[in-house]
Amino acid sequence: QVQLVESGGGLVQPGGSLRLSCAASGSIYSIYRMGWFRQAPGKQRELVAVIITEGGSTNYADSVKGRFTISRDSAKNTVYLQMNSLKPEDTAAYYCNAVRLGYPHYWGQGTQVTVSS
Repeated sequence: QVQLVESGGGLVQPGGSLRLSCAASGSIYSIYRMGWFRQAPGKQRELVAVIITEGGSTNYADSVKGRFTISRDSAKNTVYLQMNSLKPEDTAAYYCNAVRLGYPHYWGQGTQVTVSS
């Protein structure tokens, strides 16, 4: 099992920044990929950014490229999402995700990000 605990959401004005954190515990040795997804009211959950634990390659949704950066601190078993130049359309619940090959995806409880003036 893998447990994921997110933090760092909140209310921010358009153009502002936030950093989300996701701390992983449990069977972390076999995690292949970690990342962030988001879900706005009435919409499907969508990929925001992911990072491969071996090698560190990343992938981003087109809507956040150049504004968001995903990173990983392996010593702390933590993944971060630095979000800059936030827009109202970034408002959503953000969920941390972890993938172990051959197992169902693991999800955090979610953290709310609201971008509003």
